[in-house]
Amino acid sequence: MVSIAMAGLLAYPDLGPVLTLPVTIFTTVPPMQRHNVPEIEAQTSPEVLLNPMVVARNENERVLIEPSINSVRISIKIKQADEIENILVHKFTRFLTQRAEAFFILRRKPVKGYDISFLITNYHTEEMLKHKLVDFIIQFMQEVDKEISEMKLFLNARARFVAESFLTPFD
Repeated sequence: MVSIAMAGLLAYPDLGPVLTLPVTIFTTVPPMQRHNVPEIEAQTSPEVLLNPMVVARNENERVLIEPSINSVRISIKIKQADEIENILVHKFTRFLTQRAEAFFILRRKPVKGYDISFLITNYHTEEMLKHKLVDFIIQFMQEVDKEISEMKLFLNARARFVAESFLTPFD
């Protein structure tokens, strides 16, 4: 997936304009509550949702960017070439989503068809630097691909060692 991110997101001129999110109070929310919910999650009115963009290398590697008036949801489908990578990606993303509070922008449940999702609201762009958020997401996509590859290599090496130690008494 990182390769998609590298090819797609780095080819995209700048994610900064997507992260320009104004603070708004919607008329659809009763004045007593004054809740400012992420519109990409609530989807209460279609006029505040912008056109989603899919950056994909193939069916198994893609990034979905869904901007709205006050939030952006970025969903990532990590490359999974075989069953081992499917299991490793599932375990890795489950590990991360269980610790979503520590990541602030990480959603607990990804968008259907994707492995992991980030939700960036206008509050995040006010508290954090936008270019650092973009750098974090790109670096995350680079690192997750490396981590999955390293875990697969380690798993294969461990399986080879176990098979050799199991078969030595039969020599």
